[in-house]
Amino acid sequence: MKKIVLLMLAIASAAFAADAAVANETLKAYSVLAAGVGLGLAALGGAIGMGNTAAATIAGTARNPGLGGKLMTTMFIALAMIEAQVIYALVIAMIALYANPFLG
Repeated sequence: MKKIVLLMLAIASAAFAADAAVANETLKAYSVLAAGVGLGLAALGGAIGMGNTAAATIAGTARNPGLGGKLMTTMFIALAMIEAQVIYALVIAMIALYANPFLG
């Protein structure tokens, strides 16, 4: 962990020492990196949440088959909410890539 922090500080110091054009390019590169990592984490969290939701619905239907329809409806609503969070992360990543407010 210390190595990663030191590497990031070294890269940041090079970015701060550079002129404005290089600093803008460095900021764009960090924006791409942040968008990729952010989308990856959002997709990972969404996939884990969707898996847990589906597993709980299957277990509930196996315990009480009469409630299968209600559980399925509730599951689809929960999946839509989980997927909305991933889409919000995608929107923020697109803003960071194409309309970056930090590039001045």
